[in-house]
Amino acid sequence: MPSPDQAKPDRNLALELVRVTEAAALAAARWVGRGDKIAADGAAVDAMRFVLDSVAMDGVVVIGEGEKDEAPMLFNGEDIGDGSPPQVDIAVDPLEGTRLCALGMPSALAVIALAERGSMFDPGPCVYMEKLAGGEDIADLLDLDRPLVETCKLVAERRGGSIGDVIVVVLDRPRHEEQIREIREAGARIRLITDGDVSAALLAVSERSPVDLLWGIGGTPEGVLSAAALKSMGGQLLGRLWPRNDEERNAAIDAGYDLDRILTADDLCSGEDVFFSATGVTDGDVLQGVRYRGKGATTESLVMRSRSGTVRRIQATHDRSKLREIAGGVERYG
Repeated sequence: MPSPDQAKPDRNLALELVRVTEAAALAAARWVGRGDKIAADGAAVDAMRFVLDSVAMDGVVVIGEGEKDEAPMLFNGEDIGDGSPPQVDIAVDPLEGTRLCALGMPSALAVIALAERGSMFDPGPCVYMEKLAGGEDIADLLDLDRPLVETCKLVAERRGGSIGDVIVVVLDRPRHEEQIREIREAGARIRLITDGDVSAALLAVSERSPVDLLWGIGGTPEGVLSAAALKSMGGQLLGRLWPRNDEERNAAIDAGYDLDRILTADDLCSGEDVFFSATGVTDGDVLQGVRYRGKGATTESLVMRSRSGTVRRIQATHDRSKLREIAGGVERYG
Protein backbone atom coordinates (compact mmCIF):
# COMPACT_ATOMS: atom_id res chain seq x y z
CA MET A 1 0.00 0.00 0.00
CA PRO A 2 1.31 3.48 -0.83
CA SER A 3 1.96 5.84 2.04
CA PRO A 4 -0.38 8.87 2.35
CA ASP A 5 2.40 11.06 0.96
CA GLN A 6 2.62 8.86 -2.12
CA ALA A 7 -1.14 8.53 -2.60
CA LYS A 8 -2.16 12.19 -2.45
CA PRO A 9 -0.95 14.91 -4.79
CA ASP A 10 0.71 17.74 -2.87
CA ARG A 11 1.02 20.32 -5.65
CA ASN A 12 -1.18 21.75 -8.37
CA LEU A 13 -0.66 19.17 -11.09
CA ALA A 14 -3.33 20.87 -13.20
CA LEU A 15 -0.82 23.57 -14.10
CA GLU A 16 1.47 20.84 -15.41
CA LEU A 17 -1.34 18.99 -17.18
CA VAL A 18 -2.22 22.07 -19.22
CA ARG A 19 1.10 21.61 -21.03
CA VAL A 20 -0.12 18.14 -21.93
CA THR A 21 -3.44 19.21 -23.44
CA GLU A 22 -1.84 22.20 -25.16
CA ALA A 23 0.65 19.87 -26.86
CA ALA A 24 -2.09 17.47 -27.96
CA ALA A 25 -4.25 20.32 -29.27
CA LEU A 26 -1.38 21.92 -31.19
CA ALA A 27 -0.53 18.59 -32.81
CA ALA A 28 -4.11 17.73 -33.71
CA ALA A 29 -4.83 21.22 -35.05
CA ARG A 30 -2.48 20.64 -37.98
CA TRP A 31 -5.05 18.07 -39.18
CA VAL A 32 -8.16 20.24 -38.82
CA GLY A 33 -10.28 20.00 -41.96
CA ARG A 34 -8.01 17.49 -43.70
CA GLY A 35 -10.51 14.64 -43.48
CA ASP A 36 -8.25 12.16 -41.68
CA LYS A 37 -9.48 11.57 -38.13
CA ILE A 38 -7.05 8.71 -37.49
CA ALA A 39 -4.04 10.88 -38.34
CA ALA A 40 -5.39 13.70 -36.18
CA ASP A 41 -5.95 11.37 -33.25
CA GLY A 42 -2.54 9.78 -33.69
CA ALA A 43 -0.83 13.17 -33.66
CA ALA A 44 -2.67 14.14 -30.46
CA VAL A 45 -1.81 10.82 -28.78
CA ASP A 46 1.90 11.09 -29.65
CA ALA A 47 2.14 14.65 -28.38
CA MET A 48 0.21 13.91 -25.19
CA ARG A 49 2.34 10.86 -24.37
CA PHE A 50 5.56 12.77 -25.08
CA VAL A 51 4.75 15.52 -22.59
CA LEU A 52 3.12 13.24 -20.01
CA ASP A 53 6.36 11.31 -19.62
CA SER A 54 8.02 14.48 -18.29
CA VAL A 55 5.44 15.09 -15.53
CA ALA A 56 6.58 14.21 -12.01
CA MET A 57 4.02 11.54 -11.10
CA ASP A 58 3.46 7.80 -11.00
CA GLY A 59 0.38 7.58 -13.20
CA VAL A 60 -1.60 4.75 -14.72
CA VAL A 61 -4.17 5.19 -17.49
CA VAL A 62 -7.53 4.00 -16.16
CA ILE A 63 -9.67 5.55 -18.87
CA GLY A 64 -8.02 5.37 -22.26
CA GLU A 65 -9.57 6.28 -25.57
CA GLY A 66 -9.68 4.19 -28.72
CA GLU A 67 -11.09 0.81 -27.77
CA LYS A 68 -14.43 1.33 -29.45
CA ASP A 69 -13.06 2.27 -32.87
CA GLU A 70 -9.52 0.88 -32.89
CA ALA A 71 -8.11 4.39 -33.07
CA PRO A 72 -4.62 5.33 -31.86
CA MET A 73 -4.71 5.52 -28.09
CA LEU A 74 -3.10 5.82 -24.73
CA PHE A 75 -4.07 2.33 -23.63
CA ASN A 76 -5.66 1.26 -20.36
CA GLY A 77 -3.00 0.18 -17.88
CA GLU A 78 -0.22 2.21 -19.51
CA ASP A 79 2.24 3.74 -17.02
CA ILE A 80 2.57 7.49 -17.41
CA GLY A 81 4.90 10.06 -15.85
CA ASP A 82 8.46 9.83 -14.55
CA GLY A 83 7.54 7.29 -11.86
CA SER A 84 7.94 9.59 -8.85
CA PRO A 85 5.09 10.22 -6.34
CA PRO A 86 2.19 10.88 -6.25
CA GLN A 87 0.45 7.71 -7.44
CA VAL A 88 -2.53 8.73 -9.56
CA ASP A 89 -5.24 7.51 -11.92
CA ILE A 90 -5.41 9.20 -15.31
CA ALA A 91 -8.29 9.55 -17.75
CA VAL A 92 -7.46 10.82 -21.23
CA ASP A 93 -9.06 11.75 -24.49
CA PRO A 94 -6.20 13.20 -26.55
CA LEU A 95 -8.70 14.31 -29.20
CA GLU A 96 -12.33 14.40 -28.15
CA GLY A 97 -14.20 14.82 -31.41
CA THR A 98 -11.89 13.20 -33.96
CA ARG A 99 -14.53 13.64 -36.64
CA LEU A 100 -15.07 17.26 -35.62
CA CYS A 101 -11.36 17.89 -36.10
CA ALA A 102 -11.18 16.03 -39.41
CA LEU A 103 -14.14 17.94 -40.83
CA GLY A 104 -13.15 21.32 -39.38
CA MET A 105 -16.26 21.43 -37.19
CA PRO A 106 -16.62 23.15 -33.79
CA SER A 107 -15.83 21.89 -30.27
CA ALA A 108 -12.97 19.42 -30.70
CA LEU A 109 -10.90 19.28 -27.50
CA ALA A 110 -7.80 17.69 -26.00
CA VAL A 111 -8.73 16.47 -22.51
CA ILE A 112 -7.08 14.89 -19.45
CA ALA A 113 -8.10 14.29 -15.84
CA LEU A 114 -6.08 13.03 -12.89
CA ALA A 115 -7.04 11.89 -9.39
CA GLU A 116 -5.75 9.81 -6.49
CA ARG A 117 -4.94 6.17 -7.29
CA GLY A 118 -8.04 3.97 -7.18
CA SER A 119 -10.56 6.81 -7.35
CA MET A 120 -11.68 6.62 -11.00
CA PHE A 121 -14.50 4.33 -12.09
CA ASP A 122 -13.47 1.48 -14.39
CA PRO A 123 -16.39 0.73 -16.75
CA GLY A 124 -15.02 -2.65 -17.72
CA PRO A 125 -16.61 -3.92 -20.95
CA CYS A 126 -19.22 -1.13 -21.15
CA VAL A 127 -18.24 1.41 -23.78
CA TYR A 128 -21.45 3.46 -23.50
CA MET A 129 -23.61 4.91 -20.76
CA GLU A 130 -26.81 6.93 -20.57
CA LYS A 131 -25.96 10.37 -19.18
CA LEU A 132 -27.86 13.32 -17.74
CA ALA A 133 -26.06 16.48 -16.60
CA GLY A 134 -27.03 19.93 -15.38
CA GLY A 135 -25.87 22.88 -13.31
CA GLU A 136 -25.56 23.15 -9.55
CA ASP A 137 -28.92 24.89 -9.06
CA ILE A 138 -30.81 21.99 -10.68
CA ALA A 139 -28.60 19.08 -9.62
CA ASP A 140 -31.26 17.74 -7.23
CA LEU A 141 -33.80 17.57 -10.08
CA LEU A 142 -31.79 15.15 -12.21
CA ASP A 143 -33.23 11.63 -12.36
CA LEU A 144 -32.60 9.00 -15.04
CA ASP A 145 -35.69 7.03 -13.98
CA ARG A 146 -38.07 9.99 -14.43
CA PRO A 147 -39.26 10.83 -17.98
CA LEU A 148 -36.92 13.46 -19.38
CA VAL A 149 -39.83 15.71 -20.37
CA GLU A 150 -40.90 15.85 -16.72
CA THR A 151 -37.39 16.86 -15.72
CA CYS A 152 -37.45 19.61 -18.35
CA LYS A 153 -40.66 20.95 -16.80
CA LEU A 154 -39.12 20.91 -13.32
CA VAL A 155 -36.03 22.74 -14.60
CA ALA A 156 -38.21 25.40 -16.22
CA GLU A 157 -40.14 25.86 -12.98
CA ARG A 158 -36.97 26.05 -10.88
CA ARG A 159 -35.46 28.68 -13.18
CA GLY A 160 -38.63 30.73 -13.36
CA GLY A 161 -39.43 30.19 -17.01
CA SER A 162 -41.50 28.02 -19.32
CA ILE A 163 -40.56 24.70 -20.85
CA GLY A 164 -39.99 26.56 -24.11
CA ASP A 165 -36.97 28.19 -22.47
CA VAL A 166 -35.28 24.84 -21.77
CA ILE A 167 -32.50 23.67 -24.11
CA VAL A 168 -31.25 20.08 -24.02
CA VAL A 169 -28.03 19.17 -25.82
CA VAL A 170 -28.23 15.69 -27.37
CA LEU A 171 -25.94 13.60 -29.56
CA ASP A 172 -27.47 13.25 -33.03
CA ARG A 173 -27.88 9.48 -33.15
CA PRO A 174 -30.73 7.20 -34.34
CA ARG A 175 -31.04 5.75 -30.82
CA HIS A 176 -32.14 9.17 -29.56
CA GLU A 177 -34.83 9.91 -32.16
CA GLU A 178 -37.83 8.99 -29.99
CA GLN A 179 -36.63 11.02 -27.01
CA ILE A 180 -35.85 13.99 -29.25
CA ARG A 181 -39.37 13.87 -30.65
CA GLU A 182 -40.88 13.78 -27.15
CA ILE A 183 -38.81 16.74 -25.98
CA ARG A 184 -39.83 18.80 -28.98
CA GLU A 185 -43.49 17.86 -28.67
CA ALA A 186 -43.42 19.04 -25.05
CA GLY A 187 -42.16 22.43 -26.22
CA ALA A 188 -38.54 22.26 -25.10
CA ARG A 189 -35.68 22.88 -27.48
CA ILE A 190 -32.87 20.64 -28.70
CA ARG A 191 -29.29 21.45 -29.59
CA LEU A 192 -28.00 18.51 -31.63
CA ILE A 193 -24.30 17.73 -31.69
CA THR A 194 -22.53 15.21 -33.90
CA ASP A 195 -19.78 14.39 -31.37
CA GLY A 196 -18.08 15.76 -28.29
CA ASP A 197 -20.09 15.09 -25.16
CA VAL A 198 -17.33 16.21 -22.75
CA SER A 199 -17.65 19.66 -24.29
CA ALA A 200 -21.44 19.30 -24.10
CA ALA A 201 -21.32 18.36 -20.41
CA LEU A 202 -19.17 21.41 -19.67
CA LEU A 203 -21.71 23.48 -21.58
CA ALA A 204 -24.62 22.04 -19.58
CA VAL A 205 -23.13 22.99 -16.20
CA SER A 206 -21.62 26.35 -17.17
CA GLU A 207 -23.29 29.53 -15.91
CA ARG A 208 -22.26 31.22 -19.17
CA SER A 209 -24.21 28.77 -21.33
CA PRO A 210 -27.78 28.86 -22.69
CA VAL A 211 -27.91 25.05 -22.45
CA ASP A 212 -29.80 23.61 -19.46
CA LEU A 213 -29.25 19.86 -19.73
CA LEU A 214 -27.14 17.23 -21.41
CA TRP A 215 -28.91 13.94 -22.10
CA GLY A 216 -28.06 10.92 -24.19
CA ILE A 217 -26.22 7.64 -24.59
CA GLY A 218 -22.57 8.40 -25.19
CA GLY A 219 -19.10 7.19 -24.31
CA THR A 220 -18.35 5.95 -20.80
CA PRO A 221 -14.78 7.36 -20.91
CA GLU A 222 -16.27 10.79 -21.65
CA GLY A 223 -18.58 10.33 -18.67
CA VAL A 224 -15.63 9.84 -16.32
CA LEU A 225 -13.79 12.83 -17.80
CA SER A 226 -16.90 15.00 -17.47
CA ALA A 227 -17.37 13.89 -13.85
CA ALA A 228 -13.79 14.93 -13.09
CA ALA A 229 -14.48 18.41 -14.44
CA LEU A 230 -17.71 18.71 -12.47
CA LYS A 231 -15.79 18.11 -9.24
CA SER A 232 -14.52 21.67 -9.69
CA MET A 233 -17.24 23.33 -11.76
CA GLY A 234 -20.19 22.09 -9.70
CA GLY A 235 -23.38 20.61 -11.06
CA GLN A 236 -24.14 16.93 -11.40
CA LEU A 237 -23.80 14.14 -13.92
CA LEU A 238 -25.75 10.90 -13.61
CA GLY A 239 -24.83 7.83 -15.60
CA ARG A 240 -26.12 4.32 -16.16
CA LEU A 241 -24.14 1.71 -18.07
CA TRP A 242 -25.65 0.89 -21.48
CA PRO A 243 -24.40 -2.38 -23.02
CA ARG A 244 -24.55 -2.36 -26.80
CA ASN A 245 -25.47 -6.03 -27.18
CA ASP A 246 -26.08 -9.26 -25.27
CA GLU A 247 -22.40 -10.17 -25.35
CA GLU A 248 -21.41 -6.91 -23.69
CA ARG A 249 -24.31 -7.16 -21.23
CA ASN A 250 -23.35 -10.69 -20.18
CA ALA A 251 -19.69 -9.70 -19.85
CA ALA A 252 -20.62 -6.78 -17.58
CA ILE A 253 -22.88 -8.94 -15.40
CA ASP A 254 -20.22 -11.65 -15.17
CA ALA A 255 -17.73 -8.97 -14.06
CA GLY A 256 -20.07 -7.92 -11.25
CA TYR A 257 -21.48 -4.67 -12.68
CA ASP A 258 -24.98 -3.60 -11.64
CA LEU A 259 -26.49 -2.36 -14.89
CA ASP A 260 -29.42 -0.73 -13.07
CA ARG A 261 -27.21 1.34 -10.77
CA ILE A 262 -27.31 5.12 -11.18
CA LEU A 263 -23.76 6.47 -10.98
CA THR A 264 -23.17 10.03 -9.76
CA ALA A 265 -20.19 12.24 -10.54
CA ASP A 266 -18.69 11.14 -7.20
CA ASP A 267 -19.12 7.49 -8.19
CA LEU A 268 -17.38 8.09 -11.50
CA CYS A 269 -14.53 10.06 -9.91
CA SER A 270 -14.40 9.77 -6.12
CA GLY A 271 -11.09 11.56 -5.55
CA GLU A 272 -10.83 14.50 -3.18
CA ASP A 273 -8.04 16.15 -5.19
CA VAL A 274 -9.04 15.94 -8.84
CA PHE A 275 -7.29 17.80 -11.66
CA PHE A 276 -8.74 18.50 -15.10
CA SER A 277 -7.42 20.23 -18.19
CA ALA A 278 -8.98 20.78 -21.62
CA THR A 279 -7.57 22.73 -24.55
CA GLY A 280 -9.58 23.73 -27.59
CA VAL A 281 -8.60 22.28 -30.96
CA THR A 282 -11.39 23.88 -32.99
CA ASP A 283 -13.49 26.86 -31.93
CA GLY A 284 -16.52 26.02 -29.84
CA ASP A 285 -18.93 27.28 -27.20
CA VAL A 286 -16.59 26.29 -24.37
CA LEU A 287 -13.12 27.06 -25.74
CA GLN A 288 -11.44 28.81 -28.63
CA GLY A 289 -9.47 26.51 -30.89
CA VAL A 290 -5.81 26.64 -31.90
CA ARG A 291 -4.94 29.64 -34.04
CA TYR A 292 -1.74 29.74 -36.10
CA ARG A 293 -0.17 33.13 -36.78
CA GLY A 294 3.16 33.17 -38.57
CA LYS A 295 5.73 31.38 -36.43
CA GLY A 296 3.43 31.33 -33.40
CA ALA A 297 0.23 29.69 -32.27
CA THR A 298 -2.34 30.49 -29.59
CA THR A 299 -4.36 28.13 -27.40
CA GLU A 300 -7.15 28.48 -24.86
CA SER A 301 -7.56 26.00 -21.99
CA LEU A 302 -9.74 25.30 -18.97
CA VAL A 303 -7.72 24.11 -15.99
CA MET A 304 -9.32 22.96 -12.73
CA ARG A 305 -8.51 21.60 -9.28
CA SER A 306 -11.29 20.25 -7.09
CA ARG A 307 -9.54 20.73 -3.72
CA SER A 308 -9.55 24.51 -4.16
CA GLY A 309 -12.52 24.69 -6.52
CA THR A 310 -10.40 26.82 -8.83
CA VAL A 311 -11.32 27.02 -12.51
CA ARG A 312 -8.77 28.85 -14.64
CA ARG A 313 -9.12 29.92 -18.26
CA ILE A 314 -5.62 30.09 -19.73
CA GLN A 315 -4.72 31.77 -23.00
CA ALA A 316 -1.22 30.98 -24.21
CA THR A 317 1.05 31.92 -27.09
CA HIS A 318 3.50 29.30 -28.35
CA ASP A 319 6.66 29.62 -30.45
CA ARG A 320 6.36 26.68 -32.82
CA SER A 321 10.08 26.48 -33.65
CA LYS A 322 11.02 26.24 -29.96
CA LEU A 323 8.37 23.57 -29.37
CA ARG A 324 9.89 21.50 -32.17
CA GLU A 325 13.35 21.85 -30.57
CA ILE A 326 11.97 20.60 -27.24
CA ALA A 327 10.37 17.67 -29.05
CA GLY A 328 13.68 16.70 -30.64
CA GLY A 329 12.78 18.07 -34.04
CA VAL A 330 9.71 15.86 -34.43
CA GLU A 331 6.72 17.62 -35.99
CA ARG A 332 4.46 16.93 -33.03
CA TYR A 333 3.42 20.51 -32.56
CA GLY A 334 2.96 21.63 -36.13
